[in-house]
Amino acid sequence: MTFYFSDTVVLLFDFWNVHSPTGMVLSVLVILLLSVLYEAVKMGKAVLLRRALLALPRSLSHEALTDPSLMALPLSFPRWFWFHVGQTLFHVLQVVLGYMMMLAVMSYNAWIFLAAIAGSTLGYFMVYPLLGRG
Repeated sequence: MTFYFSDTVVLLFDFWNVHSPTGMVLSVLVILLLSVLYEAVKMGKAVLLRRALLALPRSLSHEALTDPSLMALPLSFPRWFWFHVGQTLFHVLQVVLGYMMMLAVMSYNAWIFLAAIAGSTLGYFMVYPLLGRG
């Protein structure tokens, strides 16, 4: 298999069957936006990691992790646990988007490949400054 420039491609699902230049432009935009979203999810996961680490008690003893004074939410789980749950959900979303991008690039269509690279670059450029604010 080699990369090729064409306006026909089947992406991810049978119903995503591109047969025209207009369809290719729309598909490239969708892949570009998926790449930007992937980078945003990656940064969101990093922000949640920082917040989870800040929410951990200074001592990691069993008593410190289950201390009722550290419980900030109505359920009996400490705050850091909820950050961990959020990180897990972000991780699942990141894996799903990553595999979708990989499968789209494996169509070997050069336009799709360039859209994935451009979207990842644009997403990183836009979202990276937000990492310091989280």
